[in-house]
Amino acid sequence: MATLRAEVSTVTVEDGMVLLDERTGRYYQVNGSGALVLSTLIGGGGQQEAATALVERYAVDRERALSDAGTIIDRLRATGLVTP
Repeated sequence: MATLRAEVSTVTVEDGMVLLDERTGRYYQVNGSGALVLSTLIGGGGQQEAATALVERYAVDRERALSDAGTIIDRLRATGLVTP
């Protein structure tokens, strides 16, 4: 399960979330669906729970939601914002 690194600060904005990696000083922005996935991770959920949240919020099919949640989590991992 991926979790947000302790050195990453988040701020919810109107259309998503802004993240600051305090280790590097870099800012990142995620859109609404990315923010929903990230919020699910922060709350202790994983890809399955994030997909459920996407289905409920955006009325997409489960397969698409699982794929999208996985892609978002992979990108967050690649940037070092979340741990594996």
